[in-house]
Order: sequence, then structure tokens, then C-alpha cells
Amino acid sequence: MRLYTNEIVFRGHPDKVCDQISDALLDAYLKEDKHSRCGIEVMGGKGKIFITGEVTSKVDVDVESIVKRVLDSVGYDTNYEIINNLGKQSPDIDMGTNDEVGGAGDQGMMFGYAVNDTKELLPTAMVILQRFSKWYDKERLNCSYLRSDGKAEITGYYDDNMKLKRIKYFTISYQNDEEHRDYTDNLIKEACINICKDYDIEIEEFLINPTGRFEIGGFEGDSGLTGRKIVVDSYQSFCKVGGGAFSGKDPTKVDRSATYKARLIAKDYLKKYNLSWCEVVISYAIGIDKPLSIYIDSDKGYIEPDESLYIECTPKNIIKDLDLLNICYEEKARFGHFQD
Repeated sequence: MRLYTNEIVFRGHPDKVCDQISDALLDAYLKEDKHSRCGIEVMGGKGKIFITGEVTSKVDVDVESIVKRVLDSVGYDTNYEIINNLGKQSPDIDMGTNDEVGGAGDQGMMFGYAVNDTKELLPTAMVILQRFSKWYDKERLNCSYLRSDGKAEITGYYDDNMKLKRIKYFTISYQNDEEHRDYTDNLIKEACINICKDYDIEIEEFLINPTGRFEIGGFEGDSGLTGRKIVVDSYQSFCKVGGGAFSGKDPTKVDRSATYKARLIAKDYLKKYNLSWCEVVISYAIGIDKPLSIYIDSDKGYIEPDESLYIECTPKNIIKDLDLLNICYEEKARFGHFQD
């Protein structure tokens, strides 16, 4: 047996709030102008929300109202000073990524992953944490003792095939009023135990608020930044990650769109070749439409990619095939971009 740890942050974690603001703004631009080019970054902390990055669009959106709506939805104060520092996309980038050329909006490596552990084709511990974070987000609306901020991690025992057998530590740091800790701790423990029962997984020990107290959180206790949780957003450390974040970026940015495509390829190859796990890596050069390389690894070793994948993985084809101009990106930013 070996020990391995994965992590998630709650929807109300400051970094995740910034991700949601970035994607809510992206959604607003794409709703009115499908040709919008966006790279929106958000930083929050100590009474201020700072929005910067690049937007080229035919429409203007009410940035302040969107920011306040997201803050309210996660249980935050909406009386923050909102500083809008958005500029326009560089024409140097547009030369290679406009609709006529259709080149990749960035360069780098994008990873996709699938494993046969669960019906979602995701690692068991990852699914448990996603379910728990969704439960917590709903429960805080019903329980006034719970606050928005928090994170959780699982340290589990794994066999030689990296299958989760038992949880050694279920660690949860959650913001609360600190006056009803016995009640809220037990509420959380019960939820975790019930979720883990669905996977026949036992928990040896809970570590809940290991510092002893977590009353001050959110932008008062911490700062937040778009894209600082790329491991949580992807596969919680079970798979390699590229260097690019997702949120705030329109789908011409292959950091986002090609990572979504790589996940679908991994799922398809997992089923096609009856694999235990599959990892897909797609690399691009900015301004060029076809990938430079597609590498597929698995428990059965390297698999030669179908040549047709190079055509499928141009930004234009990915956007069309996955209908990426007509989805809600804000929803994806809440609990991780890969949930099924």
C-alpha cells in the first residue's frame, strides 16, 4: 500500500471566486458576441476586486453588476471597490488567431485524463471531493453556522494499480461561526461518511480545521487570483497539468479548449482499447492551427494516435465539435472543470 493525497477547494475559496468572476464575465461577452476574444484576470482581497486582462468585443457588459452577482452567489459581501482595468487584445496575437486564420490562441501542452475507477471515468477520491464540495455549497445555504470559504483533501491508501482502498486522513478546513463547532463538525463528518459509503471506502481519521479555528476567511482572511488552482481545476494531481489556466479565456485559447478535447480523447481511447487509465497530451504553437504533437499514454503503454485527431484538434474544429461558444463557463469554474 502507498499513501497519496488529492485536494479540492470550495466554491467560496477566494481563488475559486476569482475564477467564477472571470468566467461569468466571459459568458456575458460570448452571449452577445460569439467572436469576442477574452483573457480576463481577477484579483480580490481586503475590500477590493481588481479586474484586468484583454477583451476585444463588439459589446460592452456591465462588469460591476456581474461581479456583485457572483459575490452574492458565493455568500460574499458585495460592497467591494471594483476596479476595471480591462484592455484590448494585442493585434500581434490577433494576426494568428482571428477567425480567418484560426490558429491556436497560445502555445504549450494540454493534458487530458480518464481512468476506469468510477462511472465518471475519474479517480474515486476526486469524485468524492467533488461531491463533498457540492454538498457543502448547498448545506451552507441551509445552515447559518457555515461560511463560504474552505478546502478539503484526501490522503488515501492505494494499491499497486493506484486504486483507492481506504482513506487514512480526510482533512477539511471550513469557515464557520466557531460557536457551533460540535454540530457543524459532526454534520460534515456524517456527510463524508455517507458519500464514501457509495464507493465502499472507509475513513480512518478526520482532521477538521487543524489550526483549531477558521472564522475569518474569504477576501478578509486571504487574497484570491484567477488561475491559481489549476491542479484542482483539472485532475487534483492524478494527472499532469499544463501551465495554462482555464477561467476567463475564450475557447480560441487552447489552454482551455484543447484541454477539454484531450479529456474526451482520453475517455474515447479508454473505452476503445479497454484501458485502466489513459493520459493524452496535445501541444500547440501560437498562431498555428494543427497540433505539433499528440501523445497518448496508458497502462498498456504508448498508443499511436489516429491521424484524424490532428484535424479534429484544430481550434476551429474543437470549438465547433464541443459547442464551446454556447456553454456556461461560470458553472465549470465552481467545482472543477471535469466532472463527467
